[in-house]
Amino acid sequence: MRRPAAPRVSGALRRHRLLICVTASAALVVPLLTGRLSGGPDDHRLQSEFTDAADEFHVPRNVLMGVAYLQSRWDSHPGAPSVVGGYGPMHLTDPEASRRAGTAPGATAAGPPGTAASTPAQDRSAPPADLHRAARLTGVPVEKLRTDTAANVRAGAALLAETQRRLGKSLSAGTDDWWEAVARFPGTGDKTSAATYADDVFAVIRKGAHRTTDTGQRVTLPASPGVRPHRPVVKPPRPKEVECPAELDCSWLAAPYVQVDGSYGNHDLADRPRDEKIEYIVIHDTEANLPSMFQTVQDPTEASWHYSIRSKDGHVTQHIRTKDMAWHSGNQLVNARSIGIEHEGFLTRPNTWYTEQMYRSSARLVRYLAKKYGIPLDRQHIFGHDNVPAPTGGSIPSMHDDPGPFWDWRHYFDLLGAPLRATGPRHGAMVTILPDFATHKPSFTGCPGAHLPCAPHGSSAVRLYTEPSESAPLIQDPGRHPDGADSTEDVHDLGSRVSAGQTFAVAARRGDWTAIWFQGREAWFKNSEDHPTAVGAGGRMVTPREGLDVIQVFGRALPESGAYPKGMKEPTQAPLPYEFLAGQRYVTQSSLDGSYVDRSNFVETPSPVVKGSEEYYEIQFGHRLAYVRASDVDVVDAPVAAGPESEPGQDGQARRR
Repeated sequence: MRRPAAPRVSGALRRHRLLICVTASAALVVPLLTGRLSGGPDDHRLQSEFTDAADEFHVPRNVLMGVAYLQSRWDSHPGAPSVVGGYGPMHLTDPEASRRAGTAPGATAAGPPGTAASTPAQDRSAPPADLHRAARLTGVPVEKLRTDTAANVRAGAALLAETQRRLGKSLSAGTDDWWEAVARFPGTGDKTSAATYADDVFAVIRKGAHRTTDTGQRVTLPASPGVRPHRPVVKPPRPKEVECPAELDCSWLAAPYVQVDGSYGNHDLADRPRDEKIEYIVIHDTEANLPSMFQTVQDPTEASWHYSIRSKDGHVTQHIRTKDMAWHSGNQLVNARSIGIEHEGFLTRPNTWYTEQMYRSSARLVRYLAKKYGIPLDRQHIFGHDNVPAPTGGSIPSMHDDPGPFWDWRHYFDLLGAPLRATGPRHGAMVTILPDFATHKPSFTGCPGAHLPCAPHGSSAVRLYTEPSESAPLIQDPGRHPDGADSTEDVHDLGSRVSAGQTFAVAARRGDWTAIWFQGREAWFKNSEDHPTAVGAGGRMVTPREGLDVIQVFGRALPESGAYPKGMKEPTQAPLPYEFLAGQRYVTQSSLDGSYVDRSNFVETPSPVVKGSEEYYEIQFGHRLAYVRASDVDVVDAPVAAGPESEPGQDGQARRR
């Protein structure tokens, strides 16, 4: 690529960010998640705390529990703040911490003159779930509200009760009367987001929920299907440029398309999907507070992306029309076929957790875009920046690795209405990686400094070994470590791990261990019956055609040589430094024809897309995706319905295309 496709910031600004950083409507499916922690005499304590607080402050218990579910999914994150300085099950925010992080209510985008973000519809009377205000109401010290679950829940009930009184309403037991108080609880600055928040809370109340929290608490909210809140109509105006679902209030902050220093930035004009199909959505995290990212996206010398999502309340800001191509992934082919979404957060700070409102807004946006453009809701089409294939071997070490191992892909796909689940027999030819996020806590280093241990935290990542033993070496990645260095447990090192929702071909099984084909070799992970980290899968795989001992793997799907017009410089199609050997199999969920756009010049109209007839399969080759020529492989079908157990690799027969 001509330019880096991820945000670049100065060293000074990065250091500044380190200093100031603090250490979802009924259309969404409410996930009923059951944890795997063993029960104990104290594992229903949080349930009792909700009951006690609701009784004390005369707030319906289902309202209090519904709000807490939307705030944190009842997780405590003991003493650890979210990205915006929110604490505990009620996500009570510390405005001072938020202000220091640049994410306080009212924080605005800075940028060149004339590029200010459009202002969302405001509800200035909405009091936020303020930690200090809660302390004054309850007489409990702020520090205790940060760390004591019972005090935090009690403070949330006090805030709800006070808001209800301020609205001139009685503290009734009728759940239907609490919609407005619920809408105001998180302190959301725009009326549409506040209404969507309240609608989500009441959707949870109607459907009910049950899960085991991050601290092993078993919490149940019984369903109340008859609840119908008294809801005012909210339809504020929105900028004409934005492309968002109706239930999200979206702002517009334009990224520039201008000439600069003999080049141009920071995106490309296109006419998608007319000239190029949109088939991917790439999930990023910002690694910075959002106002500074707004500065970045308005800089023509920097990278760009289509949408940003704020952690505090899930507010969405659009920067580039989806028909145009942003520079966000590090791979021009992916850029040309994708939409990039940045989420305010930090992959090296697992305790600075991603908020539920951000997850829900993102899921709404992705569902809207996937429906609009016909994008499948699976992990070969909805993926992270850390899953984007490197375009060349030399670019592998510099590829980005966000949103990282602490992004909850399982929960995210629940919210998308496309839950990750078993689609084939338990002991079949394919597996989908699927650890229990809350209880699966592999060790990591590099949070935030090199070699420093990361705090234990739920994770989507599963580590891979050369042999079926946790004392065996980790899988070595010749692309990420071309010098032959070993893979590590560093949070940035993707060389020896896979992620929830990714699907692989089974190479072998031994006891509690499963081996998959991964970057040209067998890679083992622990997958016991009592603590499974993967489930059976069905679908399609590819394997080298008969007579081919090894085939090439690519980071981009380019047209064949004869497809380029006369006079256009052809890009070099170089294979990645891996081997796809005879007998190995890799999972594919789509195919595509090669394409390329010459984006070397500033133009007033979209450049033509060179389309080839060479077909490729996209495969899950490692942690990142890759491409192989269809002419080099046979397709193997694996059953998609559960059936009798069988030996790995014997469930499908090869067929030629």
